Amino acid sequence: MSLLLARVARTLTTHWIRGLLGTLVVLIALIAVSAAAGPAADDFSTPGTESQKAIDLFQAHQRELAGVEATVVFHTDDGKITDPDKQAVVKATLDKVKALPLDKTVSDPFAEGGTISPDGKLASADVRYTIDPSEVKAENGRPLIEALDEEDGKAGVEISARGAMVDIGSEQELPVGELVGIGIAIILLWVLFRSKVAMLVTLLGALLGVFLGQMLLAALSKPLGLPSFAAFIATMLGLGAGIDYALLIVGRYREQVAQGDSPRDAAAKSAATSGASVVAAGLIVMLAIAGLLVIGIPFIGKLGVGAAIAVGGVVLSALTVLMALIGAFSKWLTPKDPDMVKPSRAFERWGERVTARPWLSIAGGVLIMLIFAFPVTQMRLGQPDDGNQPEGKLQRVAYDRLSAAFGAGSNGPFIIAVDTAGGADAVQADLTKLQEAVAGTDGVGQAAPATPSQDGEMATIFAIPTSAPQDVATSELLDRLRDETIPQATQGTALADKVFVGGAVPVFEDLSDKVASRLPIFILTVIGLSVLLLIMAFRSLWIPLVSAALNLLSVLAAYGVVVAVFQEGIGAGLVGSESGVPIVSFIPVMLFAILFGLSMDYNVFLLSRVHEAYNEGDGPRDSVIHGMARIGKVILFAGLIMSAVFLAFVTQPDVVGKMIGLGLGLAILIDVLFVRLVISPAVVTLLGDKAWWLPGWMDRILPNVSLEGHLVEGLDKELTQEHDVVDSSNGHSTNGGAATRETTRAD
Repeated sequence: MSLLLARVARTLTTHWIRGLLGTLVVLIALIAVSAAAGPAADDFSTPGTESQKAIDLFQAHQRELAGVEATVVFHTDDGKITDPDKQAVVKATLDKVKALPLDKTVSDPFAEGGTISPDGKLASADVRYTIDPSEVKAENGRPLIEALDEEDGKAGVEISARGAMVDIGSEQELPVGELVGIGIAIILLWVLFRSKVAMLVTLLGALLGVFLGQMLLAALSKPLGLPSFAAFIATMLGLGAGIDYALLIVGRYREQVAQGDSPRDAAAKSAATSGASVVAAGLIVMLAIAGLLVIGIPFIGKLGVGAAIAVGGVVLSALTVLMALIGAFSKWLTPKDPDMVKPSRAFERWGERVTARPWLSIAGGVLIMLIFAFPVTQMRLGQPDDGNQPEGKLQRVAYDRLSAAFGAGSNGPFIIAVDTAGGADAVQADLTKLQEAVAGTDGVGQAAPATPSQDGEMATIFAIPTSAPQDVATSELLDRLRDETIPQATQGTALADKVFVGGAVPVFEDLSDKVASRLPIFILTVIGLSVLLLIMAFRSLWIPLVSAALNLLSVLAAYGVVVAVFQEGIGAGLVGSESGVPIVSFIPVMLFAILFGLSMDYNVFLLSRVHEAYNEGDGPRDSVIHGMARIGKVILFAGLIMSAVFLAFVTQPDVVGKMIGLGLGLAILIDVLFVRLVISPAVVTLLGDKAWWLPGWMDRILPNVSLEGHLVEGLDKELTQEHDVVDSSNGHSTNGGAATRETTRAD
C-alpha cells in the first residue's frame, strides 16, 4: 500500500495541473449527479417497537396522526382571548395557516371541545399535516413561521408555536459552527507551521475533502436512503478529520524537504508514511461509524453510513487533491528555518519524564480519566423537550405558555392507538373501559374519550401526563400504562394485544430500549474490527488490545462530560442549555462510534512514529521518546484543531447538536492530553519489546499493511532510479537516497 501511495503522490506532485483539473472535473460531475438524484426521504422508523405499531396504524387509518405537527399558541395579558378583537386575530391567523401548502387539518380552539385555558387568556390550535416526517424539509416549515410572525402582536395577542414543523422551519441556515471552527483552525495552523502557504494548503486540502464528501453524500443520499442529519455529522467529522489528515501529511512533507529530499521524493515519502497512517486511521473511523448498522435502527445505521462516506471523502482528498496542491505550492512549502520541522526538544523531554516512571504516569492519567468519566453512572436516556430551548425562542414561549395553562404534560401527550378492525362501534364498551382505566392511572392528568377513525378500523385516546415530557415520572408512567393498566383493562376483551401507546415520548423511549439492547453487539463489532486492522498495520498483538482499552476510557470520559453538563447542569449555562436535560438516546452510540474511531487517529499517528524509531534501531524506551519528539507537537495541534472544530458546533441552537459538539470536542482534548501524551507512551514503554510482538501463526495469515513507508522494500530503490531527473520547479536532483533515515534531533 505504501508503495502505491508513493507512486500516486509522486505523479500528482509532478503533474499537479492535471491533478487539479481532474479534481475540478470530478467535483462538477458529482454536483450534476447530486442535483439530478435529489434528496432522500428520512426513515425514522423503529421496527418491532410498540410505538412503531401505533404509527403504522395511524398511517393506515388516520394519516394526520402519523405526520408532522405544530401547536399554535395564542396568549393575551389584556382581557381574554375570547374577546371579539382577539378572537378575530386568532381566526385570521388560522385562516392563513390553512391556506399554506401541504395537506393538513387545523383545529378550532373556539369550537366545542376546543382548547381554551381556564383563565381564558390562552387558546391553542393543533396543525396536523398528512405529509410523512421523512419528507418534510425546512422550506415546508418556514411559511408557517412567517404567517405567524405577520399576525403576532395584533390586538395584544402574542403568537408562539412548537412542534416538529416549527423545529424544521426554524433550522439554522448560517453555518456559524463551521465558520468559527475554521477560524480557530487557521490560527492554530499558523502557530504550528509559521507559514501562510503551509496553512493555506492544509486548510484548502481539508475543505476540498469536506466538499467532496458532501457531494458524495448528496449523490448517494437517495440511492442509499441516507438521512438529512447525516450532512451535519459529515460536516463536523469532515472538518475535524480532514484538517488533521492534511496537517499530518503536509507536516511530514516539510520534514522530508528540510532533510534534503526533492519535492517529488518528499511527497512520495510523506504519502508512504503519513499517508499510510491516514488510510489506516480513516478506515478505522469508517468501520467504527458504519458499525452503527448493527444497532438495527434504519435512521442510526444510515447516519453512520453517511458519516463514513464523508470520512472516506477526506481520506481520498488527502491522498490525491492535497498532493496536487503540494505540487502547485512546492516552492513555498520548504521551511525557511529547518529547525521549525526538526523533532521537538520539549516533547523529547516530556517523553523522558513520562517514560521515566511509567507506572506513575499510567496511574495519574487513568485517575484523571476516571474523574471525567464518573458522572456516567448517573446517565439517563430520554428526549429533551422545548423547555430546554433558549428563553424567548418561539418554541420555548409556546412550551412555557402551555405548561402554565394546562400543565407541563400537555407538551407531550400520549397518543394511544387501538386496533378496532371490524368497527369501533362493536367494541365501544371496551373502549370506554380502557379510557376510564387510563384516566385513573396515577400520573395521567386527563384522558379524552376514544375517537374512532373515519373508516372505523381504529380509535385514538389522547392521554395527558401530569409531568413534562423529559421527566423521569413520564417514563415511569409509560411503563405503568404498558405493563399494568392497558393489559388489565383489555384482558378478556376484543382489544387484548391491540392497544399501542404512541407519541413523541414513547417513540424515544422505545428507541432508547432498542439501542440499549443492541449496544453490546455494536461495541464488540467496532472493537473487533478496529483491533484486527491495527494488528495488520503494526504487526503487534498487545498494542491494538491496549489501544482499544484506552479508547474505551476516552469514550467513558466523553459520556461523563455530557452527563455532567447537560444532565447535572455543571456549566450548562455556558453552552446555552438548561440543566436536567436527559441524554438523547442515540447520542451515546454516536459518540462511541465517532470517538472510538477518531481516538484511533491519534493512536496511529503516535505509534507509527514510535514503531518507525523502533525499526530504525532504538530500544523500547528510546523509540517512545524519539517518536514523541517527532510527532508530539503535531498530535497536540491536531487535537486542539479538531477539538475547536467540534466545540464550535455548541453554537447550534438545537440541544442535540450541542451534545454532540461538546462531547466530541472535550473528549478529543482529554484523549490527546492524557491518553496519547501520557498513558499510551508509558504503556508502550512498560511493554518493551513485547509491544511489537505477534504470534507466528497470526503473522502468517494476516495481510501486512506497513505504516512506515520508507522501510518498504522497493520504495527507496524506486526513488533512487530517478537520480538523473531534475525537478523543473527547483532545479534539485530527485535523488531519493539523499535523505538520511535517522532524524537529527533538535538541541
